[in-house]
Amino acid sequence: MLLVEQGLGDLTRSAYGSDLSLFGRWLATQGQSLLTAGEADVRDYLAHRQRQSTQGKTGFAARSQARHITAARRFYRWLVRENRRKDDPTRLLETPRLGRPLPKTLSPRDAERLLLTPDDSPMGLRDRAMLELMYASGLRVSELVNLPLPRLNITRGVVLILGKGGRERLVPMGEPAQAALQRYLDGARAGFAEGAGSSDAVFLSNRGEAMTRQNFWHRIKLHAKAAGIAATLSPHTLRHAFATHLLENGADLRSVQSLLGHADLSTTQIYTHVAKARLKALHAKHHPRK
Repeated sequence: MLLVEQGLGDLTRSAYGSDLSLFGRWLATQGQSLLTAGEADVRDYLAHRQRQSTQGKTGFAARSQARHITAARRFYRWLVRENRRKDDPTRLLETPRLGRPLPKTLSPRDAERLLLTPDDSPMGLRDRAMLELMYASGLRVSELVNLPLPRLNITRGVVLILGKGGRERLVPMGEPAQAALQRYLDGARAGFAEGAGSSDAVFLSNRGEAMTRQNFWHRIKLHAKAAGIAATLSPHTLRHAFATHLLENGADLRSVQSLLGHADLSTTQIYTHVAKARLKALHAKHHPRK
């Protein structure tokens, strides 16, 4: 189907599939289906979701609306191409305009405090290696937790990433990440591998299985709290910090795009705004004629 053919990431495909399922279930209550719905049905559904949001039953902000419309539009365009429908009921729908939020990031000082927080226990060695690699290479959380051992080359200081849309990229890591990874592999991973799981993932849980996004995010929050970091973190905070700190220190945008695995340069450009915002805040705080 189209959602797969377009090379979308797993999480995006899952979100679109969930949106279509919700739409399909609502259509069934109206005596319709995804295959028979018309433009009025699509608009009625969006209005229904908006009413629910107004009543506090569910969230339906502009970004959620836009995703629902995009999922439906992709689905119906695919049906038309496959000759399963003659018309596209989403053709005249307008996608809500979205303001692009700045990614949440960390100052270099806070990033350093976070990286130094894990202790020398097996779990601490694992967490330190994960944090160091994410900050050193700008990996997505999904790329980090799903990284298999054969794609990690500590000696050469590189990691081969299979990113969104099946695109591969070779990303370097610094010496601190190399050292943290070596300590984890030498002194902790074998113990985790004794669990019931049989994963070849670099980073393992206590059960011997690959770490999940949720587990890793829980660990980050624990370490951030221990480090006294008050900023609200997101799952990709260290990835955002990686990009922002590179740009603040003179890296060119195209290189950062390549390291992050962005297909479109405009996606990377958001980090230039983050860097400028941070510089303006520093100027306002420290300049004597602020």
